[in-house]
Amino acid sequence: MKLKGFIDIHTHGISRYDTRTENPDNILKIAELHATSGTAAILPAIYSGTIQQMRGNMEAVRKAIKIQDARYRIQDKKNHLESCIVNRESRILGVHLEGPFLNPVRCGAQDKSFFIKPSISSLKKIIDGYENIIKVITVAPELPGALKVIEKCSFLGIKVNMGHSDATYKQALDGKKAGATGITHIFNAMRPFHHREPGLIGFGLLDEDIYIEVIADSAHIDKVALKLIFRSKRLDRIILVSDSVKGKKDKRGRIYSKSGVLAGSSITISQAVRNIIKIGIPESIAIESAFDNPKRYLGV
Repeated sequence: MKLKGFIDIHTHGISRYDTRTENPDNILKIAELHATSGTAAILPAIYSGTIQQMRGNMEAVRKAIKIQDARYRIQDKKNHLESCIVNRESRILGVHLEGPFLNPVRCGAQDKSFFIKPSISSLKKIIDGYENIIKVITVAPELPGALKVIEKCSFLGIKVNMGHSDATYKQALDGKKAGATGITHIFNAMRPFHHREPGLIGFGLLDEDIYIEVIADSAHIDKVALKLIFRSKRLDRIILVSDSVKGKKDKRGRIYSKSGVLAGSSITISQAVRNIIKIGIPESIAIESAFDNPKRYLGV
């Protein structure tokens, strides 16, 4: 089975390279390495940091996009994916801001000291001048002020994912009503599912409209939970993501932070596709979740 042409809407880096950089060459190297495993396009994910840091990271991505445009002389935006498959470099579609409006009690491997209270003024300071490349932002909907931020981002055409969140089911529903359309790496960095309070996980699995990111690396989600996702969730709303990060892998391919927290994966989308096929998901559904669904979500 030849696997190629996938879209990864959530990658922080790969091998020795990371989006915590102001050097566009590092972003281009991430694109190149993902392409070797059949990924046609990526959405580099920016960690929470100071506003200045996040803007510097976005500037590196913007410069990398300009370099790609010039390199391939891309005039027709509809041919982005095709041109990059031919040229063996994942097309950089923009950025995914994973923060900083996140809940510190569900920080995961991110540094919660960089999380800030959601507000329109803070949002403007972060995104001003970069609105055209910001495709997705992750927000914890239960935080005071978050719903207004979600509404503003939705108005600007930025997709809002709910994540790094302690939201209840109702608060997740409120987030959707405000304009949220997705959930970042479901099951991870959020309130655990409980039969009396299903939270963001229960909402994500049952809602007919919401897209959900799924990390299928055999570390972030157990294979039983993966089967649950594909049996309960509307299939055209599942998006496989790598959530890949820079770092040294252990013997099982996992990458941990210095504090021992699972920091992200070491896989690419082609490996995620293989992993879910191994647990019995039909190949056609696996490929749909790795290409058609993210393509539809981003509108590319």
